[in-house]
Amino acid sequence: MAWTIEYTDTARKQLHRLGKSIARRIVDFLDERLANRDDPRSLGKALTGPLGKLWRYCVGDYRIVCEVRDESLIVLGIRIGHRRQVYR
Repeated sequence: MAWTIEYTDTARKQLHRLGKSIARRIVDFLDERLANRDDPRSLGKALTGPLGKLWRYCVGDYRIVCEVRDESLIVLGIRIGHRRQVYR
């Protein structure tokens, strides 16, 4: 089962602001490791509180906040950033 990785406009802008090497690591993680999983939740961790419907994935010191849509097999990247700023 292959998942489709999509990005919000905000996530695309945040990804372009990062350095090329970390942006490549994040995209590779999503495309190669996450998209090929049967269940993308196995690599992530559920968020709590007001962000409770979202999942986070770690790539070094960077976090990818995603919404997993089971009905259409999509992982939607919502925010991408350094771990001290991404949840604000």
